[in-house]
Amino acid sequence: MSEYRKIPENVSQLTDEQYRVTQQDGTEPAFANAYWDNKAPGIYVDIVSGEPLFASVDKYDSGSGWPSFTRPLDPGHMVERTDTSHGMVRVEVRSAQGDSHLGHVFPDGPSDRGGLRYCINSAALRFVPVAELEQEGYGAYMSLFDSPKEDDSLP
Repeated sequence: MSEYRKIPENVSQLTDEQYRVTQQDGTEPAFANAYWDNKAPGIYVDIVSGEPLFASVDKYDSGSGWPSFTRPLDPGHMVERTDTSHGMVRVEVRSAQGDSHLGHVFPDGPSDRGGLRYCINSAALRFVPVAELEQEGYGAYMSLFDSPKEDDSLP
C-alpha cells in the first residue's frame, strides 16, 4: 500500500479550477495554465495525494498548450480508463491513490521516446523544483537530475 492517498483536507483547499479538473473530470484552457511552458527541472505531483507523477526530464513541447510528457515516473501511480465523453474515444489517466483526473494519454508522442503523449492538466499538478525535492520527501528522484560529472583526470 502506498503512503499516498486522497486527502480530504487537500480536496477542500483546491481552487475552483483545480476541483473542476480533478474531481469533476474537467479540462483547463490550452496555453492558459500554469505549467504548459514550464522548463524548470523538477517533478510534478498529484495536487490531492502528492503522488509523484512526472519529471521535467520527460516533458516536451507538444504544441498542444498543456503540459505533455513521454512517460510517468511510476506507472503504478496511474490508472488508465476508457473515456467516451465528447463523442470521442480516449484514454483517461487518473492518479492511482488520489483518484484525481489528470488528463489523457495519446499515441502521438515522440517516436524516439516511446510514442506516447501524456497530455496533463496543470490544475491537477503541483510542481516541486529540484532544489526542494529532498525537503519535500521526494529525494529518491534526485538522481534523475544528476548531470554527468567531468573527468578530473583530463588535462
